[in-house]
Amino acid sequence: MTEHAGTVIVGAGISGLATAAFSPDPDYVVLEADHEIGGYCKTIKRDGFVWDYSGHFFHFKHADIESWLTERMPGQRVRRIDKKSFVAYGGRRVDFPFQKNIHQLPQDEFVDCLHDLFFAQAPGPDGAPPPERNFKEMLYARFGRSIAEKFLIPYNEKLYACDLGTLDKDAMGRFFPHANLTDIVRNMKQPDNSSYNSTFTYPEGGAIEYVKALFSAVRPGAVALDEPLVGLDLQRKVVRTTKREIAFERLVSSMPFDRLARMSGLGHDASVFSWNKVLVFNLGFDRKGPTGVHWMYYPDRQRSFYRIGFYDNIFDTDRMSLYVELGFPRGAPVDVEAMRARVLADLRAEGIVTDHNLVAHHSVVMDPAYVHITRKSIAEHGRLKEQLAARGVFSIGRYGGWTYCSIEDNIVEARALASSWRAPGAPQT
Repeated sequence: MTEHAGTVIVGAGISGLATAAFSPDPDYVVLEADHEIGGYCKTIKRDGFVWDYSGHFFHFKHADIESWLTERMPGQRVRRIDKKSFVAYGGRRVDFPFQKNIHQLPQDEFVDCLHDLFFAQAPGPDGAPPPERNFKEMLYARFGRSIAEKFLIPYNEKLYACDLGTLDKDAMGRFFPHANLTDIVRNMKQPDNSSYNSTFTYPEGGAIEYVKALFSAVRPGAVALDEPLVGLDLQRKVVRTTKREIAFERLVSSMPFDRLARMSGLGHDASVFSWNKVLVFNLGFDRKGPTGVHWMYYPDRQRSFYRIGFYDNIFDTDRMSLYVELGFPRGAPVDVEAMRARVLADLRAEGIVTDHNLVAHHSVVMDPAYVHITRKSIAEHGRLKEQLAARGVFSIGRYGGWTYCSIEDNIVEARALASSWRAPGAPQT
């Protein structure tokens, strides 16, 4: 027997739940492969520590969305924090973003950075500016060799776990902290390190509280857990799960786009879709560590991690609580036990851990983590997305959109898509 639903939503993470929450049509079903909702916004509570699958700092540009969520979080205290971020470089802390704070480097390195920055945009022999055909060339062209090679290239290569020359020059979009020569020189006297998430919010119950807020607006019984999508028939407009077959009017998918493309049967070049994976360690210690820092970036290739975050400095607790992120190529093996030992050794080498005792820990491999946005992936995604939309299939979210975006962006996108549907009984326009 084939069941019927106006809308089938794939994934009960932020994007999927937001789609359901804002849907004008209650005839929907949400399919989730996991045994619980949340996607990558799950929260773990262990031995008095509150951790997420990875560090989620929530920064809202839309006040209406933020208030809509907080109204659905009764009794939940939400902290608003002015973010303090640093780059660990040469045994010192440099304010983030690195490129705007080169004056904090030793004098000889500062001179190298300023010199290379000044001449970075100098025309070549043919009178043309330096090329920016990919992400790496963009870094050299806009910031010069010294800034690029001291921080921007090594850090991002650790994060993306790939050759930056393969990425599109705008792979990070609005999230990349651009700065020109004037900005950088002005920052030497008038510090302004603001960014898109300079101020962030964080619920005391963890990221899952925002997920629960979305879930509270979902029709009861609409979410089917432990039910992955295993087949898609575009011609019949039918999906197949491990438990049933469902005919749909429209399908909204937040699953990784490469999987949707493969499942759809549409001809495509699968090789253009690549990504990295990230191993996240959540670590709880018996006493406090460094204060006055929320994020620390590590460009040093000798360190296993590229970034660490301090939950305890968000919650003002008396025991150090960290999340530590390590990037790997998508096919690389990950020895979690060996990497935890190395992470602890690297934390000691950096002076983050001294005579602390590790009292609780958790780990998760996020796969995919960061998608690799290239010229070819942009073109192929756009071509396939158009074909799918013509058949009533919409792919959204960070992984469905094969993009780099914030959690709020996912909610905005889902709300806009849902609002484009006609409510039951509404006149045809």
